[in-house]
Amino acid sequence: MAPRVRAAVLAATCCAVAMSAQNAAIILSDGTPIAVTEYEVDDGRVRYFSRERGQWEVIPENIVDWDRTEAHNARQREAAEVRAAQERRERIAERRARTELHSVPLDDGVYYLRGQEPVPLEQATLDLGKSKRRTVLNVITPMPVVPGKQTLSIEGLASSLVTTGPKPVFYLRLEGFSRFGITKAKVEDGRNRRVVQLIYTVPKAEEQYEEQEAIDVFRQQLAPLVYKIWPVEPLEPGEYAIVDYTPGETDLRAWDFSHRPGTGEGAQ
Repeated sequence: MAPRVRAAVLAATCCAVAMSAQNAAIILSDGTPIAVTEYEVDDGRVRYFSRERGQWEVIPENIVDWDRTEAHNARQREAAEVRAAQERRERIAERRARTELHSVPLDDGVYYLRGQEPVPLEQATLDLGKSKRRTVLNVITPMPVVPGKQTLSIEGLASSLVTTGPKPVFYLRLEGFSRFGITKAKVEDGRNRRVVQLIYTVPKAEEQYEEQEAIDVFRQQLAPLVYKIWPVEPLEPGEYAIVDYTPGETDLRAWDFSHRPGTGEGAQ
């Protein structure tokens, strides 16, 4: 009679076979698992290769719980297929990231991906304005503390660079950056400027804190000091800026852009 073979591992790829084999087992009637790489059943006996001892061994077929054995190995095959699929996706993402990195210019800066072409954004000149309603408090400190509000703003009502896709993509190649993201720039009524950050001084504490209208973004590192950034949700029409700043400091850098979805050609 021809041997009746029970395959311990069935999978689509060599990688999945190896991973499944590492976790394949024969489950005995008392619940004891025997780690195996393969096995076969012939004439009332189970011949298997022990993963623990690295040799072929034989046990009676009637002491094996086949339902539990087959259920266990089916779960291991499924888990191995999931892991293999995840590894394939990660390898594809890594290849795409390496390919994408070649399209980022070598010069430091921020770039908007227009179609397949990275277009540089000009770094904005920021103006530090102070509230006219501020007062100087006399406190016991070496220098007076100026309470009130200051603004970091960009001159002009709109940027010269226009993005059009619902979720514009940017590349950043910057040295010495701290924290970066996208902020909404508010156009002040009657003023020819766009405010990207408000800075508040805390009286008597010599402390400052900043306030921005931050946009939720995805960040993907393509290489050391090279990032890809794009919004989680489609941007509303308006004025925005890519910003790099240190929390609690006034060292903000900005690269401004206007977002006009649905206009232009070849937009990303």
